[in-house]
Amino acid sequence: MSFEGNTAGWRPARWAVPLFGLAALLLVPWAVLLVFELPSAHRAAHWDIAWAGFDVALALLLLTVAVAALRRSPWLEGSATATATLLFVDAWFDVLTSSTRAELIMSIAEAALVELPLAILCLLLARQAERRLRVAVPSISGEPVSAEDRLAA
Repeated sequence: MSFEGNTAGWRPARWAVPLFGLAALLLVPWAVLLVFELPSAHRAAHWDIAWAGFDVALALLLLTVAVAALRRSPWLEGSATATATLLFVDAWFDVLTSSTRAELIMSIAEAALVELPLAILCLLLARQAERRLRVAVPSISGEPVSAEDRLAA
């Protein structure tokens, strides 16, 4: 739902604001603790499976964006936003987990030339989809009014 759109009468569940607000507040000291307590290097079992699984999820989301765009589906906004999020996360972890100088250079290049531009395109696509999404809301005359028309008014 658009922040500029018709939000009259819509309210999130009462628990949403305190739950997510508290979660955000608790995450800050947790992140600080992790910076001081976790080792800078760590060997992980199943590293290969973790990254392969992440890339499979990313591929499925990219396919979801393509199919949603092809079908002009309302799922386009959410799938493009989720895909952008995973692309940002992928770039972040690729750069920060690089072991050698060559890996670092490659991951920075991949982030700058592929992942981040594609993430930005996904966000622009999601924004466009949100703006174009037509929500049938009766006007005073009883005729449906699109979200776009409400924004223009």
